[in-house]
Amino acid sequence: MPAATPVFDRSLVRARKRRAAVLGPATFLLDRVAAELRERLEPVLRRFPTAIDLGTPGHAVLRAVAGCSSVGTMIPVGPLPEYLPPGRCAVAADEELLPFSDASIDLVVSALSLQFVNDLPGTLVQIRRALKPDGLFLAALLGGDTLTELRQALTEAEADVSGGASPRIAPFADVRTLGMLMQRAGFAMPVTDVDRVTVRYETPAALLEDLRRMGATNTLVARRRVPLRRATLLRMTEIYGRRFRDPDGRVRATFDVVWLSGWAPHPDQQKPLKPGSAVVRLADALRTKEHSAGEKPRH
Repeated sequence: MPAATPVFDRSLVRARKRRAAVLGPATFLLDRVAAELRERLEPVLRRFPTAIDLGTPGHAVLRAVAGCSSVGTMIPVGPLPEYLPPGRCAVAADEELLPFSDASIDLVVSALSLQFVNDLPGTLVQIRRALKPDGLFLAALLGGDTLTELRQALTEAEADVSGGASPRIAPFADVRTLGMLMQRAGFAMPVTDVDRVTVRYETPAALLEDLRRMGATNTLVARRRVPLRRATLLRMTEIYGRRFRDPDGRVRATFDVVWLSGWAPHPDQQKPLKPGSAVVRLADALRTKEHSAGEKPRH
């Protein structure tokens, strides 16, 4: 069920993705993530006959996973099936309302989509329920300090020009929070990690153009319904250049790609040992002397 107080305008999210597809999408980040996703799948020693690609814009993941020996049928699932390759079987569905029965899917992957759902905890629970026992979930979404430079420059520029700031950049969850959500959703052996990508641009305007072509411009429900003022844009460009320009004149933009992976529980999976069940003392394993609490070791 969607969150009680939506953060994102989901209809606008879809409209932004449509516009990006028409403009000609900027796919450099998505292509990088898709290639990494395949690299993470290849070492997994089991086969996934039925898999879904949840919400990934375009077909970068489909191309990357094609021919991967561990993956059988990959079905794209998302709100924009019209932009998939001709003849490709697809399911039109919102990422927040999955149309799958429990324990029906072997693998769920997703690339750079789930950061725009309103109820991420609920979506993760739906994914875990849709997975068969010992099924795998592997996803990448933007989080952490993504676009921190743009956020800082816009906030300062609006304060200077208008005397206040309005929501412009989406809130991004950090890796620790996302790890906790994976545990709460009931995934076994959840793992989270971050790939920080620093992209350099000739100007901040070039970054804004890439964001349009990614379908990643402002879709916040609380956004102002008027375009960014020219004076604010010029001030933002000045601040961005002053604070985040490299010696060669280019400016930096941070994208934190947070990777999530977890398994649907299965009785045969490895489980952590219970506290106190170890048969070897840690001090013995490290070949050192054990000291009681509060006792300082002598050197």
